[in-house]
Amino acid sequence: MATDTNNGSGNLYHERQHFQFCLLHCLNNLLQGENSFSRNELNSIADGLPTDLEGRNMPNPLSLIFKPHRNAITGNYDANVLISALNSRNKEVVWFDRRNGAETLLTEIADYGDRLLGIIVNISTRKWLGMWQARHWVAIRKLQGVWYNLDSDHTTPVCFVNGEDGLRDYFNSVISSDGVVLFVLNGVSTLSNGSC
Repeated sequence: MATDTNNGSGNLYHERQHFQFCLLHCLNNLLQGENSFSRNELNSIADGLPTDLEGRNMPNPLSLIFKPHRNAITGNYDANVLISALNSRNKEVVWFDRRNGAETLLTEIADYGDRLLGIIVNISTRKWLGMWQARHWVAIRKLQGVWYNLDSDHTTPVCFVNGEDGLRDYFNSVISSDGVVLFVLNGVSTLSNGSC
């Protein structure tokens, strides 16, 4: 389910959580509906990725549901699907080394400047009264000069009201709970031609 949320400074695109399709919602929220992805497209990307199971002769009935890069029923896509999907939209994904802390993360955000489309985090969550622990993809993006948490578990986008301080607190929380932080950059960098 997608909504356009008017937060006083314009409309924001926001998809809500459905099953374990948080990566699908995260990508579409990050892209704000432009060049958005469908479940079929992500399934195709996941099924086209190489696996370490190729060449094995023993059939496994569970492999019909639990595919190497996704769950065929509920979604639950892995990081390989995220990277391949964003590459297909001419976006580059750069992993942040969480050992460096939130201050370094904020410095890197500033260093990327206009090339930074947004940030994706992967956090541990508990669902169904704490009986189920899973990972969850969340998009963070600066829109109309304000940083927003576009988490599909939220009913609407949540702005970081304290600006950089709120962002720092959020990333400190993500990093301290073993979350993963990924920068999403516009364009794909080209390798150096060898000149200094």
